[in-house]
Amino acid sequence: MSWLVQPRLVNAPFSDPGVYLDFRYGRRAILFDLGDVSLLSSRELLRVSHVFVSHTHVDHIAGFDRLFRLCLHRPSPLILIGPPTFIDQIEHRIRSFTWNLLDEDSVDFCLCAMDYDGVRLMKTAEFHAREAFARRDVQAPNFPEGMAWMEADFRIEAVALDHGIPSLAFALKEVMQVNVWRDVLAEMGLPPGPWLNEAKRAIRRGLPDDHPISVSDHETIRLGDLKHRALRIAPGQVVAYVTDASPHAANRAKIVQLADKADQLFIEAVFLEKDRHLAEAAHHLTAWEAGMIAREAGVRYVTPFHHSARYLSEPDVLRQELFESFRPREAQSLIV
Repeated sequence: MSWLVQPRLVNAPFSDPGVYLDFRYGRRAILFDLGDVSLLSSRELLRVSHVFVSHTHVDHIAGFDRLFRLCLHRPSPLILIGPPTFIDQIEHRIRSFTWNLLDEDSVDFCLCAMDYDGVRLMKTAEFHAREAFARRDVQAPNFPEGMAWMEADFRIEAVALDHGIPSLAFALKEVMQVNVWRDVLAEMGLPPGPWLNEAKRAIRRGLPDDHPISVSDHETIRLGDLKHRALRIAPGQVVAYVTDASPHAANRAKIVQLADKADQLFIEAVFLEKDRHLAEAAHHLTAWEAGMIAREAGVRYVTPFHHSARYLSEPDVLRQELFESFRPREAQSLIV
């Protein structure tokens, strides 16, 4: 089965949080959080179309300058979505630079920033290079509640968690997976090619079986003939990202709902359960609680990150505690 995105941590678990979601097709990527991005190449960063920022503590936003600088001369926009007051903070950062070399002949790169309150997008502002990045308030997209972004193939759901301040958690949810049976395609005398992407989009949009799909300038085929023979349809990929959340029941319930049956959950595991008093004081999850949340949500794979530096002398202890909590004890005895 072919995944829509290939997600991975940007940094090691003791370094700045962040997940890079590389689209398998489309020369595109998405970032969850924007801390230190020095380990990502310029090519990888230039693929980024959207960044979803949990909150603006420095370890979650410090990579903004590098990404912004790299994108200055590209024609495609960069979209940043964060919690309330996020637009104001981005504007202040942009205003801290001097833009006297920009004019009407510059590449009109656009940075678009949006405030999300945990339920809906509240505000949107654009900053255009040809306008020396002056703020231009525009209408926010009107997505359904709980959606921070929507496209034909996927959506980004988001909730606001309590971290002493709002901290957003995100889940990329593919609409559905549509994969091609290459052998059946060959039996039907049909060549592989870009036309298959149009067929996949038609299925995701729920178009009827008699909808024509253009194979070439001289050949079309009914969508239903493809759907019932050469295409395999399955539930879409789900990748959830959770960081900086107080260890209490209200947060736990929101996370479990967001990450329900996720294929991959990236979740902070900052302190050991024996140091829970530190977790509560700092508004972070313990490794044990993170594992329990992953287990309750029924996720397939869980990746812990955002470890406290106090455990650097025993770097595996947080991961071990999380997986002890995540796996039922009877299953642990079967793991070699």
